[in-house]
Amino acid sequence: MALRIFFVALIRQIAYYSGDFIVTGGGIYTFGEDWEIDPWISCELMITIIADDKIPFLNGALEPFATIRYMDGGKINQKAVELADALLIRTRTICNESLLSGSRVKFIATATIGFDHIATDYCAANSIHWTNAPGCNAASVQQYIASALVTLAHRHNFSLAGKILGVIGVGHVGKKVETLARSLGMKVLLNDPPRARLEGDSGFVSLEKILAESDIVTLHVPMNRTGEDKTFHLINETTFDFLKPGAWLINSSRGEVVKGEALKSALNKGKLSGAVLDVWENEPFVDRQALEKVTIATPHIAGYSTDGKRNGTVQAVRSLGKYFNLPVNDWEPSGIPEPEHPLIVLDSRRQTSEELVRRAILSTYNVMEDDFRFRSNPGEFEKLRDNYPVRREFPAYKISLLIHSASVTEMLQALGVSFV
Repeated sequence: MALRIFFVALIRQIAYYSGDFIVTGGGIYTFGEDWEIDPWISCELMITIIADDKIPFLNGALEPFATIRYMDGGKINQKAVELADALLIRTRTICNESLLSGSRVKFIATATIGFDHIATDYCAANSIHWTNAPGCNAASVQQYIASALVTLAHRHNFSLAGKILGVIGVGHVGKKVETLARSLGMKVLLNDPPRARLEGDSGFVSLEKILAESDIVTLHVPMNRTGEDKTFHLINETTFDFLKPGAWLINSSRGEVVKGEALKSALNKGKLSGAVLDVWENEPFVDRQALEKVTIATPHIAGYSTDGKRNGTVQAVRSLGKYFNLPVNDWEPSGIPEPEHPLIVLDSRRQTSEELVRRAILSTYNVMEDDFRFRSNPGEFEKLRDNYPVRREFPAYKISLLIHSASVTEMLQALGVSFV
């Protein structure tokens, strides 16, 4: 049997690269006037996969070992998955009973950090293994928050050093944001009830305290609609009353974590200096009134760096390979595009350390470019995401500092930027 699987995999590889024939779950089909099945071999042992066609770098990774069909993630339906063994998805495919009932799906991998689009209880009850990609885009969100912070400080004439950043949700992303804030000279308060229960309260504060004392509050929680750690409408009319007057709010987690009507009211009443929203209630439909009121608005792309996408795809492919015993444990995508301007030159003779750090961060990613694109085309939410430009994370860049500055070097090295 092992020899048979190896042989079929080899035939598939030849088929994929030569185009002379195609292998499906039912057998090998050769070119002619019509497709003809070759009866001398059956490929029933090979798995069938339905994959979101927007998962980057995936094409070609699994074709030698499986039948794979690419579809618009939002259009993957019950009929499409009926004969599938596995699904490779993003957040737009809702994997629940209505999709999975009656199918032979046994494995789901989402190439995203979040998994609230997967009905995990249903999967557990029906022996469907699922996996997400924890931490895959943590550095991407860190870069987004960095760009937002330095932009707010510059445009509204305040220094980040000494300001208090409240981080709600201190998982993979929250930890990265904590590192960012400390490197910028900010004080940090942390709120994470699940971690506090496991690790003890030391190092964590209550939600009320973090809201009352933070100059800037940033949200990095999963979407939990029920339970002890419910995050649905975590920020609402009541919690807005705890906010420090003049605070800023950043949400790059899930849109429903912040109650939209309460946010608009808080902005109208001046409880907030402003808000940065990357995520929205009822995506991809956006409340135009909220869009007009927030300071920075983007279409759910905080985690959309090329590196983050690559990481999510790698984790999904390797997880699937491990589950089905496919030889992709070391798979890596090729052709990751380089930044357009990978070398950043800074001259400390003319600018302060804070200005130099701001310039460096914005040279890797300027959040206002996404804000402009989004406000210009708010009805193109999905299109803006599907056609997102290349954005490389901090480690893809090198800094040339014309005159050495220990403080600048320390701040930027903490983010992963290297120096030449």
